[in-house]
Amino acid sequence: MAKPLLHLVFGGEVKDSRGMEFTDADTLDVVGIFPNYKTALDAWRAASQAHVDEAHVKYVIVHLHRMLDPEKEDHG
Repeated sequence: MAKPLLHLVFGGEVKDSRGMEFTDADTLDVVGIFPNYKTALDAWRAASQAHVDEAHVKYVIVHLHRMLDPEKEDHG
């Protein structure tokens, strides 16, 4: 069994739709932590589609496995 490559999906309102500065960290929507990129991407797509009419709401995928093991070059 392969080691899970953890990914976090979260989102919220940003100050500028072209940027990554969230307006209020207390209101961030944490979608979840996923064991691989594919499931994280599916969750990101679903959350993003649910807010498609809200121009200042952005969802992102964070590669937690890269943060947890920054010395490792191969991240899958």
